[in-house]
Amino acid sequence: MHLHGLSYFSLTFSIDFHKLFIIHSNKICTICDAALKVGDGTAIFSAECSHSFHFNCITSYVKLGNQICPVCDAKWKDIPFIGAASNPTGGAAPIVPITWPSQFNPTPAVPRQRIPSRTNSNRRIISQFPSSEPFDFNDDDSLDFQSNFSSNNISIVRSIDIKTYTELPAVQRSISQENFHILVNLKAHVTDTNQVGSDIHMSQTCRAPIDLVAVLDVSGSMTGTKIQLLKRAMGFVIDNLGPSDRLSVISFSSNARRLFPLLLMTDSGKQHAQEAVNSLVAGGETNIVGGLKKGAKVIEDRRYKNPVCSIMLLSDGQDSFTKTISLKDISKLQIPVHTFGFGADHDPVMLHSIAVGSKGTFSFIEAEGLIQDAFAQCIGGLLSIVVQDLQVHIQSLDPNICLSQLKAGGYSTHLSGDNQTGSVDIGDLYADEERDFLALVNIPIVVDGNANDPMKLVSVWCGYKDPFTKESVTTEAIEVKLHRPEMVNNEDMVVSLEVDRQKNRLQAAEAMSDSRAAAERGDLPTAWSIIDGCRMQISDTASMHAGDKFSVDLDLELQEVRSRMGNKKIYESSGRGYVLSGMSSHSRQMATTRGNSTESSYQTSSMSNMVNLSRASLGNFHPSDNAQQK
Repeated sequence: MHLHGLSYFSLTFSIDFHKLFIIHSNKICTICDAALKVGDGTAIFSAECSHSFHFNCITSYVKLGNQICPVCDAKWKDIPFIGAASNPTGGAAPIVPITWPSQFNPTPAVPRQRIPSRTNSNRRIISQFPSSEPFDFNDDDSLDFQSNFSSNNISIVRSIDIKTYTELPAVQRSISQENFHILVNLKAHVTDTNQVGSDIHMSQTCRAPIDLVAVLDVSGSMTGTKIQLLKRAMGFVIDNLGPSDRLSVISFSSNARRLFPLLLMTDSGKQHAQEAVNSLVAGGETNIVGGLKKGAKVIEDRRYKNPVCSIMLLSDGQDSFTKTISLKDISKLQIPVHTFGFGADHDPVMLHSIAVGSKGTFSFIEAEGLIQDAFAQCIGGLLSIVVQDLQVHIQSLDPNICLSQLKAGGYSTHLSGDNQTGSVDIGDLYADEERDFLALVNIPIVVDGNANDPMKLVSVWCGYKDPFTKESVTTEAIEVKLHRPEMVNNEDMVVSLEVDRQKNRLQAAEAMSDSRAAAERGDLPTAWSIIDGCRMQISDTASMHAGDKFSVDLDLELQEVRSRMGNKKIYESSGRGYVLSGMSSHSRQMATTRGNSTESSYQTSSMSNMVNLSRASLGNFHPSDNAQQK
């Protein structure tokens, strides 16, 4: 029976609905979301399931190994002939580049120049995407540009600046004090020795190249605007990677597949990457863990290694196959995974767990149009890494002074058995990025010595790896001293705002964690009480009385957390993601996207510049224009 041969009014409701669905789906190509117009010079392919697509779009789609309808998931028996059998080289036939209709451009709004082909005959050029994946992902591009990259940067110096602050400037000699706070502040710098005293912009010539794997959700819930915004955001990422950077993309729905291996982002590499991203079609269920495993395999199987490596993972849904993931399994990756939860239906608990276990970050993207800005902030950091494997060491300078605790949020800490030494594992630092941790020490009574001589408490130094030279660097140790007068005056009782600020941060992060645990139990009144109590305590601190911006912002954020725990429905749709993203940010002191804003106290200049570039690329339209900013 042919639907077109029946009167509209003679059909049953179910058949009528089916007809309308087919007619609607055949008005547009669901691969590119552009109109299907007969007779406009563009070939159209009609599948056996009655759905139609632009011939160029479906050719690219089939070339990537797909043999199911992206609309109804029907298994196709007849697929477009793509000439593989007639290929004289015996390999896969070249993929036909997707010709996007003029009324739709899935890439950023900034005019994109045509990318010329590379003529270097010594470099392998990938002219097609294979329809099946190799067993081993050891087909990554060789690092031809590595030697050129490091040889031109003799004047570029990467360093760590260490500052320390004591909770109080002095403690009376006749008094002992337990858990006296010492703040250790670290900041990464990049300096050009040819321009003394000036920091430099993180250009291609002064930063470490990266191996980046993007793991992207293309399940059925990503159809329509979402998939197009994702393509636009990935286009921005591709545009801003340099010729020494490498990119691979994994897409996942019911299954995960690698679109292309780690490719150098030369002009030709960018062209291939953009074509592959443009061919993405949404459909199927959600297999987050499958996508992550395949992304990790790209990293594990690579033959060559850039100094920096990371995974970006975006999903808008719940994993249909795996409900929980082991932190032990994630930590085995030894690759930071920066996760992005998109919309109200994503799985913030799983994505946050992946970020925590891998030492990455979790961002909650509430507004659809904010994907590109969120990606921009992330790569703004990744493309500005100054030091790697940073570890901070602290040692008591008096056998009577013991380290009682190291408070470092989400970073691993170690204390010796005699409490005389300790360390904090920080990892990577971006340019201009800071890390703060608190060392709590027990200060004894002073019996001997001159009251005018300050007491030596601890020494602090750092060890790290330079990503350019790959050399290990150890900084000079600095000593932390404390005045021990016979009597203290009013000035000696003034609390350090720097120390107080970090105590507020840790207290707020703990309150977020505790309130979230209460909300998960369904005990929202307890969650509100925890947030209210924390806000009250912070409001009475020295930094709040001084109008410290960081502490004021913490209070505003706690207000927002509480409002997103107003009832069960609000908490499940946005509160859970918001609070987990806040916990991720404050525990690791790294910028994340939260709700409708990328604004963050931890945003570096490189991140800010990249976000501004993202917004400029969107022209007059910015996705958060109609969203309330945090």
